[in-house]
Amino acid sequence: MPVSAAWIDAFIARERLPAPFRALIGQVHAPIAARIAAEARRRGGRLDVALCGSQGSGKSTLGAVLKGLLDADGLPTAVLSIDDLYLTHGERRALGERVHPLLRTRGVPGTHDVGLGLRTFEQLRGLDPVALPSFDKQHDDRRPRDQWPVFQGPASIVILEGWCVGARPESEAALAVPINTLEAREDADGIWRRHVNDALAGEYRALFDRLDMTVLLQAPSFDVVYGWRLEQEQKLRDRVTAEGGDLSRVMSDAGVAHFISHYERITRHILTEMPGRAEVVLELDAQRAPVRLLGA
Repeated sequence: MPVSAAWIDAFIARERLPAPFRALIGQVHAPIAARIAAEARRRGGRLDVALCGSQGSGKSTLGAVLKGLLDADGLPTAVLSIDDLYLTHGERRALGERVHPLLRTRGVPGTHDVGLGLRTFEQLRGLDPVALPSFDKQHDDRRPRDQWPVFQGPASIVILEGWCVGARPESEAALAVPINTLEAREDADGIWRRHVNDALAGEYRALFDRLDMTVLLQAPSFDVVYGWRLEQEQKLRDRVTAEGGDLSRVMSDAGVAHFISHYERITRHILTEMPGRAEVVLELDAQRAPVRLLGA
């Protein structure tokens, strides 16, 4: 799949990626893009794609590479992160007061504006410019609309990337036993995890069911996710320091451990359940290096 050397050079520099990443584009990312392009053309030039992977697995990087490759192949591609669909800080605070305090923390199903996501998908099929939702994690709130990036439609391909994109609900029996200390101490009665599961079974189906194919970045286990998420927070710390920002909003290592506990149940379920139905699976090792590519 064609993409210019200049684009690759600029991308590697912008993302601060090591030089060997260039080889991955040809060996791993281009075959995935080719599979997506073939499916889009088989469907008449339109395709909605789920790009799922745990925190720190490289979803955003892969999404950006796929966009570059697919754009170059004549298939205008929009990438939307489910993280940018989070409810506002005020909306989550109200949700926490109304349903359960853990819902104040962004991340799990039930803390996104699914309607905003559905409207954005529909707008991306039109001819008009589309403002893509944008969430500021440093300030834990949605950015003002005039700061959202704009995509000039129509999009042939829309990629929705995120840690829980395409996830399916668990059984009632699976919800009965707490999976970690957070659930045991802060959700002993199971109200929070059942609310999250009900959201997956309900409103999130409207968003996930419209996705035509799934690409999964398969972590070797949940245990490595903590280290990957620590790396993300260190990058954020470095960026905030360089910009002279407020470091009090950057999580400590203990804070990261508590934060990812919110994600553990669904992440473990995805790692077990999704590989058997995803059209493309990229298996990763603990250093995020590709081990095996299936389906592309």
